[in-house]
Amino acid sequence: MKIDLLSKIEDRSAKIGIIGLGYVGLPLALRFCQENFKVTGFDSDLRKVNMLKQGKSYIKYIPSSKIAPFLSPAKPIFTATDDTSRLSEVDVIIICVPTPLTDKREPDMQYVEKTAKTVAEYLRPSQLISLESTTYPGTTEELILPILERKNLKVGKDFFLIFSPEREDPGNEKYASKAIPKIIGGVSPECLKVGIALYSKIVERVVPVSSTKVAEATKLLENIYRAVNIAMVNELKMVFDRMGIDIWEVIEAAKTKPFGFKVFYPGPGLGGHCIPIDPFYLTWKAREYDYNHPYIPLLPETRKYKFLMKSVELAEKSIKRYDCLLIATNHSVYDYKWILKNANLIVDTRNAIKELSSKVVKA
Repeated sequence: MKIDLLSKIEDRSAKIGIIGLGYVGLPLALRFCQENFKVTGFDSDLRKVNMLKQGKSYIKYIPSSKIAPFLSPAKPIFTATDDTSRLSEVDVIIICVPTPLTDKREPDMQYVEKTAKTVAEYLRPSQLISLESTTYPGTTEELILPILERKNLKVGKDFFLIFSPEREDPGNEKYASKAIPKIIGGVSPECLKVGIALYSKIVERVVPVSSTKVAEATKLLENIYRAVNIAMVNELKMVFDRMGIDIWEVIEAAKTKPFGFKVFYPGPGLGGHCIPIDPFYLTWKAREYDYNHPYIPLLPETRKYKFLMKSVELAEKSIKRYDCLLIATNHSVYDYKWILKNANLIVDTRNAIKELSSKVVKA
């Protein structure tokens, strides 16, 4: 099955299906069309579908002239539809749906999960599934994979699953999609091999990594790096303003350094809709790790969470490896003098530690 799919990719007879035709999915669809792959774009928004069928663009920086040639009656290689049953027709399914936050600043995975269930409904042997939506490390293997395997198809053998994060910079004409390296992580070595074969056809450089989690984390690092540095320069602007210093002049001077400095500019907020959001995917996922509770050795499933977490033993070695401990409940079974002695820093929210210490922050 892998050989058949690789052959189709190699001779460009593989049919590409892209779910979600927004600022990520539509440019990706056009990039495959430019390489002579037949592409079916899926979107639940009928307005978008109808506009694309007429060769019209709804994204400002993508002119209609880039879409129309692929709809030519003589050689149509692009079509748009809201009919998800046609997923069974394609060899490659690329998921480009939104991953926003809830009002509690937690990942809203409803679009990814719903899409995965739809894909599973029409999944057939010898298909490649690629998730491009920005998300927390573990999504591909922990959320997508179990849904797809419900049809008794085995990943790496019957179908292939990868994560390849989008790296679009909407409206930036300096970096064409073809020139932006593509990160790829596979659920298995066979999955990775198929993923590399696919994306090598549309980008100049493919960067394989050891797992889907690494690929997911890479995208978060890229965006968190920007978020932290933009936030920093915003703070500096306010400080420098009070000092009578022009932040823009400071930046222009600093960026003359040919090494060790990356320029960021101040502005309202952090820019875009993803940069301020993506750090919360990591903070949310981090809650699955680092806790101790004397009466809850295993974290039970709740209405909202299903984390496979075990209570970590309070031992000298385990305490010292943490930069900070947070006391959330004042249990009498804890030896707080011993904890204080071995901890690096403690945030005490319950006034459990009575001693005055530079290592304790009351909160």
